[in-house]
Amino acid sequence: MSKSKLSIVVFIVLISVFAYSQNFQRGDGTIIGAVYDEATKHPISYANIVLHNAADSAQITGTITDENGDFELSKIHPGSYYVEIHFIGYDMKRIEDVRIERGQRVANLEDIYIVPVIMSTESVEVVGERPSITYQIDKKVIDVDKFSTSVSGNAIDILENIPSVSVNIDGNVSLRGSSNFTLLIDGRPSILEPSDALEQIPSSTIEEIEIITNPSVKFDPEGTSGIMNIILKKNRESGSSGMMNLNGGLNDKYGGDILLDYQNGKYHATISLDYNKRYMDGQGEERNTTTYENNTSTISSDESSLRGRISKGFRAELEYKLSAKDILNFGGRYGDRTSEGSNDADYTQWSDNEAETSYISASERNRDGTRYALFSSYRHYFREKGHELYSEVYYRYSDGDETAKNGLLTPEGRVTSGHNTIEKGPSSGWRAKLDYTIPLNKDNKFEAGYQADLDYSEDITELSEYDDSTDQYIDLVQFNNSTFYDKNVQAIYALYSNTINQFGFQIGLRGEYTNRIIEYNAKTNPFEIDRWDYFPTIHSSYEFLTNQRIMASYARRIRRPRGWQLEPFETWTDAYNVRRGNPSIKPQYIDSYELGYQTNIGKTLFSTEFYYRMTKNKIEHVNSVYADNIALHTFDNVGKDYASGSELLFNFDPMKKWSVNLMGNLYYYLIEGKIDNESYSRDSFNWRTRLRNNIKLGSSTELQIDGVYDSPSVSAQEEEKENYYINLALKQVLIDKILTATLQIRDVFATSRHEEISKGPDFYLYNYHKHEAPIVMLNIRLVLNNYKPDRRERNSDEMNGDDEGEF
Repeated sequence: MSKSKLSIVVFIVLISVFAYSQNFQRGDGTIIGAVYDEATKHPISYANIVLHNAADSAQITGTITDENGDFELSKIHPGSYYVEIHFIGYDMKRIEDVRIERGQRVANLEDIYIVPVIMSTESVEVVGERPSITYQIDKKVIDVDKFSTSVSGNAIDILENIPSVSVNIDGNVSLRGSSNFTLLIDGRPSILEPSDALEQIPSSTIEEIEIITNPSVKFDPEGTSGIMNIILKKNRESGSSGMMNLNGGLNDKYGGDILLDYQNGKYHATISLDYNKRYMDGQGEERNTTTYENNTSTISSDESSLRGRISKGFRAELEYKLSAKDILNFGGRYGDRTSEGSNDADYTQWSDNEAETSYISASERNRDGTRYALFSSYRHYFREKGHELYSEVYYRYSDGDETAKNGLLTPEGRVTSGHNTIEKGPSSGWRAKLDYTIPLNKDNKFEAGYQADLDYSEDITELSEYDDSTDQYIDLVQFNNSTFYDKNVQAIYALYSNTINQFGFQIGLRGEYTNRIIEYNAKTNPFEIDRWDYFPTIHSSYEFLTNQRIMASYARRIRRPRGWQLEPFETWTDAYNVRRGNPSIKPQYIDSYELGYQTNIGKTLFSTEFYYRMTKNKIEHVNSVYADNIALHTFDNVGKDYASGSELLFNFDPMKKWSVNLMGNLYYYLIEGKIDNESYSRDSFNWRTRLRNNIKLGSSTELQIDGVYDSPSVSAQEEEKENYYINLALKQVLIDKILTATLQIRDVFATSRHEEISKGPDFYLYNYHKHEAPIVMLNIRLVLNNYKPDRRERNSDEMNGDDEGEF
């Protein structure tokens, strides 16, 4: 080779080496790792990762963890560094001696575990405890085991004590002031109405509750105020383990549940059984004044009631790993419920045309039924991390009968009138879904999916009336009705998410086609909906270096009317109340905006969320006069409503061994529109606060005191009075990590009650009800083989709605 050619080759080689060296000097180094909760091994998403120069502590760059807790810092120059991990409610973690060298361009920090902020000065008692509430970009996660005052109850008892949620004395649940929300159980929709389903889930079987007020497009947009997802307990440790709870209380209250779990390298099986019996008595009074055909009538009553339920449940799930990248899952749940109630009231009646008379009203209501759900899912992981395909098929079925019998009796006990109503019919549905996720690069990804939801139900109602001449209930055939519902919803969605340093965002769009047919008594002209709807969502989060975070989001949602709200015939619920549906009511459409901020002030956690929600085609319960002293209850689109407010959260320690959690929800509510062609406008300033105190009485004894206050509130025609109560719980560890006893006293001072007034141009309805109090329960928990949930292996998509379909 000539010298000139050799010189050219040498020159090219030197230039290439220099260019490679300069390229690396410009930053070809990478630092990777994953962040987890020290106590639970749960991945921490949206934790703040900050890289500093070891020589002068200068900040070099930063990022945030993704939904799986993973992070990556790229374009790093060779050198010596340290990494800081910040997350709201956790102590800062510092990783020293992180080096990028020419021969090793990737520094893998592997798994990094961070611990919650130590709220007590005696750290030995609280180290490793997870905060009762943690925040993610699109939801709040509540650790149920932190609520000792509700350990012997059901899911509703837990919900009384968490942010965004309120529960009235009748067990009706509201999320940010609205009872229209979607209930998921392990990410799957409930067969039953939310309050009915929550009433049948023992609190001891619940691991977490997720409150998702602005869900992304991966979720079904059904529900005015968002989604509540109940995560049931399951173990992720290898081997056999389990947990058993027994509870009992005064006045016919007892139950129990058991959870058994087994896992090896290929299989993971979970079986759960539960049984609960709860009966409760109560007292109340009513005063109703109606004007009908120029005659004003009034009835006044004092009543006593007894309500009870017995629920039984069985849950099983089997996960099988076909390979390291393929997972098959089967599961199901069976439930049986029986509920009954009786009400006896002493009535006094008078009117413009009649003198005062007295009589007795006796009513009974019984419901029983079974339901079950079966599902199967398949997940495939591609070679690239985060690249996944998920599919699921789910079937649900429920059946049951409800009878309501009421009668009016003279003071001597002779029946003068009465009605007997029967409602029955099966309901079933299929859901299938397919989700695909592909990372576009290390910081952003694209998701798309399809979902089909097919529901079918039949409702049969029968009415009979008491005949004084025969002393029997005679069928009123003209009031017997059959209603058939056939609903088909097809949905597609696309979601894009990205992370730019400390800023993360996701934006998505969901399209839904709805075809719904309602046939009433096999009429030839069914009520039908055939339309497309579109639902955009936006979520964003920005993490400051000083352990502060701002989050903002927008979501559009829908609330379709329930089947019983559409039935266009009359159903007698008791001697003075008739219900009639309205098949012409339209779905509600909701626009929801949120802005949140979280930070630590010393050892105090502070969080606030501002929200604004507007609802169009607002569906309201509307009252009117049916006849003398008889109220007609129906439903209509009454206009629009607006809710704007703020939720606040403080965690702090007033002194040693005493920790306090204060939560509040303050909001302004306005509803306006027309009822019976009459314009109206009503508003109220509402607030709800809960103060929880945890007091360490010793190394194995803890006292919890909860105080709850709900302010008065209004709706289109109703005004609900304030409500407040105090709960106590004393928790004693008998054998460390094995046996625990909790004594629970609910409504200690018997202050809780339900009191409301409903008014219209020709009626005034006042209702007051108070349940049995205080309620005393004792719970014994036995842990088998040191059962300990380990959620690190739970795929994050499970909590983002991938596993929808149960009840």
